[in-house]
Amino acid sequence: MDITLSSDLQYEIDQNGVATLSLNRLDKHNAFGDQLIHELILALDYLANHPDVRCLLLKGNGEHFSAGADLNWMKQMAEQSHEANVEDAQTLAKLMSILDQFPHPTIVYVHGWAFGGALGLICCSDIAIADHHARFCLSEVKLGLVPATIAPYVIRSIGVRQARRYMLTAETIDAKTAQELHIVHHLTNKDDAQACIDRFIAQILRNSPAALRHAKELIEHCDNKIIDRELVRYTSDMIANVRVSRQGQEGLAAFIEKRPPIWPDEE
Repeated sequence: MDITLSSDLQYEIDQNGVATLSLNRLDKHNAFGDQLIHELILALDYLANHPDVRCLLLKGNGEHFSAGADLNWMKQMAEQSHEANVEDAQTLAKLMSILDQFPHPTIVYVHGWAFGGALGLICCSDIAIADHHARFCLSEVKLGLVPATIAPYVIRSIGVRQARRYMLTAETIDAKTAQELHIVHHLTNKDDAQACIDRFIAQILRNSPAALRHAKELIEHCDNKIIDRELVRYTSDMIANVRVSRQGQEGLAAFIEKRPPIWPDEE
């Protein structure tokens, strides 16, 4: 089964199981409206369940990663009913949740602008790489709006104290500051970007696919949890289950025998 997307969003899956989603609204600097949001949800659902996918790369074609929300779309929604706006906002929130809970490792590459809702996509990704010249902005209050649906993910990344500053000032954030704020993990030059992305992908592909999925589940479960008996029991059960799994046994055997692992399918 395949999916049909418009020219606004491109996808491919290579022979190594690396899926690439490319924002492609070049005339709008990859700003997203209802159609692109719908297609991103469709594509992420499809790739999450695709048996060959092991890793996801999200990027933008053209000069910029994404200028955030399409202003024409925002203007149209402002003329709609409250109920229509709630439904529309819930769709964007669904996109952020699906990306945040994507079962395989996700990498985002940012260049040019990353404004407004684009920061939600970045903060929902596991690994964020940015060009040294990239610029970021939580720009919503300039338009009389607020970064509501992306707020949980942005605040989780940068913390409440920094959110108070940057969500209220809507000032532009340079790439170095974005790294210091934990919006992005790694900075690179334009000429070295693909090689940098490839290095991160290679590191991921060396690891057990099942263990990567379990690690993401573990991180989500432990986030902001009190270290109590329930959490201790959960983590103990998880490592016990992973140790006796086929991929767990293969990984340990390969390490002891000093050879590359050959990851078996899960039973």
